[in-house]
Amino acid sequence: MPIYKMEHDRPNCIGCGACAAVCPAFWEMVEDGKSDIKGAKTRPDHWQELDIKEDDFDGNKEAAESCPVNVIHLTKKENGEKII
Repeated sequence: MPIYKMEHDRPNCIGCGACAAVCPAFWEMVEDGKSDIKGAKTRPDHWQELDIKEDDFDGNKEAAESCPVNVIHLTKKENGEKII
């Protein structure tokens, strides 16, 4: 059961590729030079979001921490507590 929500502020992504290097199971670089969350839905504001399970948390937290412009956010689904 997914317990975290991962959000990607894609419009402000600079395309450095750190997330894809750190966590390639969830992140990929695409044609426009920015990263995408694999399998994520894209909201009208062009942010991406994906619910993830506990087992997927550590790799995605590392991806978020590696982002030099802080466009990857993780929150707990149950209460909206921001983790990063």
